[in-house]
Parts: sequence; C-alpha cells; structure tokens
Amino acid sequence: MSGRYTYPEAAELLRCKEEWLRRNIKQLPHSKKGRDVTFSDDDIARIEVLTHHEPTTGPLAAVPPPVQGVGSHPMKHLRPLPRRGTALKSAS
Repeated sequence: MSGRYTYPEAAELLRCKEEWLRRNIKQLPHSKKGRDVTFSDDDIARIEVLTHHEPTTGPLAAVPPPVQGVGSHPMKHLRPLPRRGTALKSAS
C-alpha cells in the first residue's frame, strides 16, 4: 500500500487498534478534509517515531544515567514544609 490510508488501513500498518487512533487523533499527524481523516506514509512514519520508547536504565539504555557523588542530589536545597498550625521561623 502507498498513498493515503483510512483509519482501518493505518491501524493495520501500525499494528494497533483503530479505536486507539481515533481516541488519540488530536496528538497524531494526519490530514482531514471535511470528516474524512487520512494518513500519509510520512504521517505513519512520524506516528512510529512518536510512539517509540528507548530504555533509560539497564543494559539496553542508550545513554547511562549520570553518576552523582555524595551530597550532590539535584534537590538537596529543598526542605520539608512545616507542620500545620506552626509559624515559619525566619532563617537568619
């Protein structure tokens, strides 16, 4: 197949349910003329890229997670909120 695909044809190419395409149509590339929705070859390729996920951890991860030293947590400056009913003490 080539050219323009309807919902059932695109779902078959993408190996997904037609309902998924219909439910997520606002976030997916497509063409619409009146009420007729079609998907081009480029649209199908872009949907494949949009829904592709790479592992972020483990042996198959493309980039290993950054190693952080002791005390270098990116949120170490945050402090818990005070208990309810207690006033904030000024940090001077």
